[in-house]
Amino acid sequence: MDERDYNERPYNRERSERRFNDRGYGRGERSYGGRRDYGERSFKPRREQADGEYIPPRPKASEVAVAMSDEGSAPQVAVGGIREVTELLQKDPMRVHRILFKQNSGDSRLYALQKAAKKAHVHVQQVETRILDSYARPNQGVVALCNEKTLLQWNEISEEFLTAKERGEKKLIAVATNIEDPRNLGACIRSALGLGVDLLMIPAKGMCGITPTVAKTSAGALEKMRICRPENLEATVAMLKLAGYQVLGLDANTDTMLSGFDFAEQVIIAVGGEDVGLPPFIAKQCDAILRIPMKPEAQSYNASVALSLGLYEWARTNLK
Repeated sequence: MDERDYNERPYNRERSERRFNDRGYGRGERSYGGRRDYGERSFKPRREQADGEYIPPRPKASEVAVAMSDEGSAPQVAVGGIREVTELLQKDPMRVHRILFKQNSGDSRLYALQKAAKKAHVHVQQVETRILDSYARPNQGVVALCNEKTLLQWNEISEEFLTAKERGEKKLIAVATNIEDPRNLGACIRSALGLGVDLLMIPAKGMCGITPTVAKTSAGALEKMRICRPENLEATVAMLKLAGYQVLGLDANTDTMLSGFDFAEQVIIAVGGEDVGLPPFIAKQCDAILRIPMKPEAQSYNASVALSLGLYEWARTNLK
């Protein structure tokens, strides 16, 4: 650097402007982050993940044209509108899988409808407007997602199953929980029908709905299989256990093997979801947790395969 004092150096306007513009700060030619025409755009900070990867902005509701579901799956039947969803809840509540409400709507009608849905033991969810619009337009801030089949209420069939032991009838109930993949659920329904299940029970929430993909994967079994969604699955399993049912769970974390297990006349076989396994409220009621033989390299079976293997072991000695 020149030994002269910096303040003594003569000012060169042309050189200063050239450096200023070369660095992209001046005359509206470049903006922060390399964008041009800074004076014509408002700056919006970039959204980035922890690894620095750029996250594009969310689309506007008008830009969303299809239902948001897993790729390759047909969307659930969606009913939008306050009056339409109210009538559906009143006439056929067991057809409704869940109801989506607009977040922070402030509409008293939606608040009253949400209370009615909870009273009918239908799962509700608060979502953004863009998600509602992706399912149905117009929707007035509410959309009901429907099952392909009206599910059974427990009080409609409870006597048949609670008195089975007294009548000396064999009964097999399958319980599927936390299954999010519709193809997995469809395969469970198909195996349940083929291996002699009298009733399939699912929880009111934490599951995928009975979507068109479930129906397709079941290959016709959906229409023939009785499926029940109790208001309280934990209490229903406890009720059946008091009535003499043997409650069994399928899980790898046990030393009791499935093969050769001595089944009772009235049995419940429960399976958990793809990642979480058996929920605690089921596991604590089990008379036994059964392990399916498996090489350690495989790590785990998916829910439909595990249920099929468990049901087959029962059917091997009970179905003629």
